[in-house]
Amino acid sequence: MWWSKTMTLKKLTISISFLAALGACAPESRYTTLGGRDAGADALHGGFGYATANNVKVMSISERLEYIKSLTRLFASEAPATINFAFDSAKLDANAQAQLRQQAQWILAHPDITFRVFGHADKVGSNAYNQRLGKRRAQAAVNYLIAQGVDRRKVEAVVSFGETRPLVLTQGRSRENRRTVTEVKGFYNPANDGLLDGKYARGIYRRYVGEGDNTQVSSNQ
Repeated sequence: MWWSKTMTLKKLTISISFLAALGACAPESRYTTLGGRDAGADALHGGFGYATANNVKVMSISERLEYIKSLTRLFASEAPATINFAFDSAKLDANAQAQLRQQAQWILAHPDITFRVFGHADKVGSNAYNQRLGKRRAQAAVNYLIAQGVDRRKVEAVVSFGETRPLVLTQGRSRENRRTVTEVKGFYNPANDGLLDGKYARGIYRRYVGEGDNTQVSSNQ
């Protein structure tokens, strides 16, 4: 009985000391998740497995966002990401069509990546009207890309910014502001229900920036 009580007390003391050490290891303001909670906070409530999963998730999201930013810059350096429109029009002129064909070639050459197209307008007219016009422009660009063979599941026209993000600060007509912009949205991984793990993303990114041209990328990596 005495031995049992002594061992129980020792175990309790070790457990308390270990939990106190965990609290001391994480400065209050350095390791914060995207949701505003401390990384590892679930260790005291849901078991250490929850804390590990939480921290891995945070790192994976941050890593994924960096990959997307890098790939967007790469896309814009190799294809014309922006096309422009005539005043009060969502019609694609010959120059816009040529630029979209270049976009389509790049997208088709990179089947692991998904894209989104943002629409914009100049400040002539009401904001509500320009929101609709920007969306029509984005949809026109997407429809043309699909006509060039791009899988409709890999490109989408997202909500229009209308006149709210001008490149040229003017209340008058501006061709530079009448535009659509194509950006990388994320990674296409249907074999894993659209989910992306960091290893898969890293393989895609390295292949596209020339660091691993011979790497075999699959959802089973």
